[in-house]
Amino acid sequence: MPAFVTFGRILFAVLFIYTGATKLFAIQATANFIAGKLVIPDVIAPYAKQVEAATAMTTPQLLAIAVGGLEVIAGLMIALNFGARFFAMLMVIDVAASTVLFSDFWNQAAPENAAVVIDALKNLSIIGALFMIMGYGRATRSAETAYGDV
Repeated sequence: MPAFVTFGRILFAVLFIYTGATKLFAIQATANFIAGKLVIPDVIAPYAKQVEAATAMTTPQLLAIAVGGLEVIAGLMIALNFGARFFAMLMVIDVAASTVLFSDFWNQAAPENAAVVIDALKNLSIIGALFMIMGYGRATRSAETAYGDV
């Protein structure tokens, strides 16, 4: 059983490593996508301007780098089973936030929103797999022992 869990964890982590790398290799395209969907709240806008002035980058560019880096690092850590629970929790937050912010299926008519609904459901299943990683943890114990207290 541990070999299957390790293999599944590595295969699952490839998703985050690949998507994070594509975001980092195409930072401007990712930043343009983020800029089209995300509005910086007025409460943090002054701080965002200060960070933009300090880094000479726009907030969407900084977010693209942060999200891409998080996905690559979290994918590697989940694959290596080093801090997997913590990085799975971070990815739950990331996937849930991106689903809410970028999957706007509730504002679309029924036939046109099918692809976006499927993407949101895929994200929901990814969140479920991340919760399983959080629940199983790093210990080398049987699945029955790990899930016996549920």
